[in-house]
Amino acid sequence: MKRLAEVALGMVTGIGGFLEAGSIATSAQAGADFGYRLLWAVALGTLALVVLLEMSGRLALVSQRPLADAMRERFGISYFVVPLVVGLVVSLLVLASELGGVALALEMATGVAFRWWALPVALVGWALLWKGRFGPLEKGTAALGLVSVAIVVAAVKLHPRWADVGAGFAPSVPGGERAHYWFLAVSIVGASISPYLYYFYSAGAIEEKWDLTYLGTNRLTAALGNTLGGALAAAVVVVAALVFLPRAIHVERVEQLGVLLTPALGLKGFVCMVAALGVNCFGATVEISLACAYLLAQALGWEWAEDAKPREHARFSLTYTVAIAAAAVPVALGVDVLKLTNFSMALTSASLPVTVLPLLVLMNDPKLLHKHRNGWLGNLALGGIAVLSVVLLLVAIPLQILGGG
Repeated sequence: MKRLAEVALGMVTGIGGFLEAGSIATSAQAGADFGYRLLWAVALGTLALVVLLEMSGRLALVSQRPLADAMRERFGISYFVVPLVVGLVVSLLVLASELGGVALALEMATGVAFRWWALPVALVGWALLWKGRFGPLEKGTAALGLVSVAIVVAAVKLHPRWADVGAGFAPSVPGGERAHYWFLAVSIVGASISPYLYYFYSAGAIEEKWDLTYLGTNRLTAALGNTLGGALAAAVVVVAALVFLPRAIHVERVEQLGVLLTPALGLKGFVCMVAALGVNCFGATVEISLACAYLLAQALGWEWAEDAKPREHARFSLTYTVAIAAAAVPVALGVDVLKLTNFSMALTSASLPVTVLPLLVLMNDPKLLHKHRNGWLGNLALGGIAVLSVVLLLVAIPLQILGGG
């Protein structure tokens, strides 16, 4: 029963971790501009994340080393400085967009301009990190994100033609706006497989003291949780295609998402959508702040643990403090959160090779994984993701320029 509870909680966490500012915004833009045509990108990103999380979790629980620590030891600090710098820069940009998502949700709920919420939200997030413990913090915020199920309810109530929805999972290219189409496809994949997710997940396996007996739990948690999260992102695409596309409404500001569910659910839809945006973005804010601290601490060999008292691991605590404070600055200055989100998702896609390619080597290292290293099927899946990551590196920034606005 304890393991079933772990899987259930892991599924809830997977939902909250998947559906945040990047996934919500890019999925809504995809539905509003191209209907169901980009559902295949959601499915591809979901599948890739399942593979990456399962492998980073397996690496951690077998070797008892999180991904960043294993990369530093295997390739040396002279190489690891590249994923370290890239990971921190990209994570801080994504962190700012998530914090901005919380602030905008509060603006929609209260009418107070979002920039005034930046510092209070950062302070509350920091206080939870300072006083909280890993398990309750991660699973508590994720459980609140179950309000996102309202998106699926709205999608069903709007009665889409399910044959057309199914056709969206087969790639097809529209006649016009191809640069924008491919930019959104790249952004959706980037939102799905942000490196902070698997850095955070592998460190979390150590925090939760997972060992070899958790191999099955790790597999189910990665697969089921993120599949459900991907289903919610797909539901955002469907609802946006039914609500925004027929009215020729293009998603140009995050605030427009507040009315996404109202045609199906009325005022309750507005409340649920604002709550889903705020809660999921807040959960991601906490996770990314921790991921930055994990990454830097493991790169430099510092002591780290969210469950320890801050004074015991002072440098670790200082890192997440600086990260969340820095992310609040652009939001407080009034940055366009949607543009920041789109840019950070494209940059995330371009950054993937520096972590995915080393993971391919680590997952075949007999010294780290012994008999639990990848088989041919795992290598085929991870190799495909590695090729995809290189393609994304080559096209992400040009597509940002040509089709990102």
